[in-house]
Amino acid sequence: MDTAQLKKQYQEVIAPTLQQQFNYTSTMQVPVLEKIVINQGLGDATQDKKIIDVAINEISSIAGQKAVITYSKKDIANFKLRKKMPIGVMVTLRRERMYEFLEKLVRVALPRIRDFKGVNSKFDGRGNYTLGITEQIIFPEINIDQIDRIQGMNITFVTSAETDEEGYALLKAFGLPFKNGKKD
Repeated sequence: MDTAQLKKQYQEVIAPTLQQQFNYTSTMQVPVLEKIVINQGLGDATQDKKIIDVAINEISSIAGQKAVITYSKKDIANFKLRKKMPIGVMVTLRRERMYEFLEKLVRVALPRIRDFKGVNSKFDGRGNYTLGITEQIIFPEINIDQIDRIQGMNITFVTSAETDEEGYALLKAFGLPFKNGKKD
């Protein structure tokens, strides 16, 4: 299934189903997946600058788009952190790349997690969902022999949904395997 098919599936199957389920009067009320943000916080990067370069290459290969460095906003002495120090990497995916990544995540990466029983269904209150992944090696682009350290990441699905129920229904329809089938 390519990205055009996932988008087509949304337009032909998912959107009409959601419109009927939530009794929307207009198709413009149906929630859409606006963007997917992949973020990796790298606190250890304050000591070792190579960590940032490795993370940029990994996240860029996973997302299919160049990742950018995130910088600290203020000084925190306890963490040996100065303002404008590199402390993470992130990439924002929209349109075709977003659908490509979603497809890869649901069909390839998540099933590779050990003892996988589904993802938690904790939303932010406004229909957005953040999925925490503990190991970057579940993605097929990462060569396990070249990894010197296991890094986790957060994947945030930003939707136009007004409520958590609508966001949950949208992401479930896209194939995100939630645990126990019920929203927390």
